[in-house]
Amino acid sequence: MKLRVVELLLITTLPALFLASKGVPSLKITLATLIGGTLAAGASNAFNMIIEVDSDKLMARTSKRPVASGEISVSNAFYFASVLTFVSLVIFSIFTNILATVLTGAAIVIYVFGYTIVLKRRTDQNIVWGGIAGCMPVLIGWAAVTNSLSITAWLFFLVIFFWTPPHFWALAIKYKDDYSAAGIPMLPVVAPMKSVRNQIWFHSVAMVLVSGATIYFSKIGWWIWIPTIILSLLFLKEVKALSGSESTKAAGRLFHWSITYLSVFSLALVIGALFLNP
Repeated sequence: MKLRVVELLLITTLPALFLASKGVPSLKITLATLIGGTLAAGASNAFNMIIEVDSDKLMARTSKRPVASGEISVSNAFYFASVLTFVSLVIFSIFTNILATVLTGAAIVIYVFGYTIVLKRRTDQNIVWGGIAGCMPVLIGWAAVTNSLSITAWLFFLVIFFWTPPHFWALAIKYKDDYSAAGIPMLPVVAPMKSVRNQIWFHSVAMVLVSGATIYFSKIGWWIWIPTIILSLLFLKEVKALSGSESTKAAGRLFHWSITYLSVFSLALVIGALFLNP
């Protein structure tokens, strides 16, 4: 299981639970969503490792993954992924509602079939559209509480949608040779750096704007704007630093700053939600 993916899952699910509840969410729904979501993420990652076992062996960054290294057989990994999928959907169906369950199933399908099988090796925009699966925890968390999806849920979904390309393209710049060796057409592998930088700028600015819209429509405290504006300026500063450098160090800083941005923004939303229903 990719622990960083699970970490980001938890970071983005919690604000959705708190905002949808207008305060502290039910313990039952919170635990069901976090446990079920973690199992679904684990299932998706396990299926991904099965499908990409050959290319993982070619990349230094992924060659030590359990299936690629031979630590776990493909058949055992498949059984493991299938069981995780089943248990995850059962948890959501019993403890939340049908909408959250369907969205969870859709997230697994989008990641495994849409991204891993269809898009990843066919287009340099793979992470843009395949990244939709990574945005789904927001909708799942919101649906688990309300059995519906509001404009705030969709706006937070878009924050992560626009956040995903700069995050993964920064990583792809750092590991460009790995992706090239594996034949994966990540944007930094197949496009000039000028094009990569321009697209990172576009998605970063869009992310900042949609972050503001999320705060506005969620009707949380005005003070949330202060850390968000500061955070946005610092993030865009790192994007600008990448624009003036060919260095993998600049890409590495942007990658880590993207995690900081999403973490702090999500925490701010949780804190703001606590004041919606004091």
